Amino acid sequence: MPFLTDAVINETIPDAEAVKGFFNSLTLKKLLPPLALLLAGFVVIKLLLRLFDRALERSHLERAAYGMLRSSMRFLLYFILLLVVAGQLGVDVSSLIAILSVISLALSLAVQGALTNIVGGLTLLATHPFKSGDYVEAGDTSGTVQEVGLTYTKLTTPDNKTVCIPNSVAASAQITNFSTTGTRRVDITVSASYDCPVESVKTALLRAANVPTALFTPAPFAGVKEYGDSAITYVLQLWTAASDYWPTFYAVNEAISAEFARDGIEMTYPHLNVHLDGKK
Repeated sequence: MPFLTDAVINETIPDAEAVKGFFNSLTLKKLLPPLALLLAGFVVIKLLLRLFDRALERSHLERAAYGMLRSSMRFLLYFILLLVVAGQLGVDVSSLIAILSVISLALSLAVQGALTNIVGGLTLLATHPFKSGDYVEAGDTSGTVQEVGLTYTKLTTPDNKTVCIPNSVAASAQITNFSTTGTRRVDITVSASYDCPVESVKTALLRAANVPTALFTPAPFAGVKEYGDSAITYVLQLWTAASDYWPTFYAVNEAISAEFARDGIEMTYPHLNVHLDGKK
């Protein structure tokens, strides 16, 4: 740390003789009060953290912020306890704070990445791009938000994997929140043969949209998307609650197969028709 002068370091770090004299002066009689204070401090901190948890439960803060706030409160309480016990032992608390400041400065240079994640976490909590329980897409990762921790945001993917995204990455990524409005649109694309009447295919698709989790305001829509080389591509759009997106998606896909089979609609696949000319 070239920006710290020798004079500053000498003022904050006690010499070896002073440290040796301090430890030589310690006796059992002198240690008992600080130890009792330390044990009592542990009990008080546990009680305070419980009260803090209850206050968080009654607050209107996002659930995702609880982990970060509780970690910060725990660190602050233990730091205060350290200063109180050090003062009871006769340690110059101002010197201790100066020493910890120097150590903190050195550590901050060594853990810049972690500090960037902490700042990213504060940014997420301040801007509220999502809350706990929301289904979001952050960069290339999609999942349900479980917690915004001190350095990581935890997502649970649809296949029940826990993904920890650094807060700095989450704060700078493009975030798509699928739960903000409470509903999502299900888009399903299928193909059918040119031999099948368009209106018959659209009618079958709309029947397939009639599943228990579907919403009918707005009403489901079926239409032609494009004309391919060997089939017509159709799109079916319907709305559902955000929490019911995947059950609705799979239920409608299965219903389409059943409705097409019922009406004799052929779901084609890419193929090539070869016509041979019999003339020589």
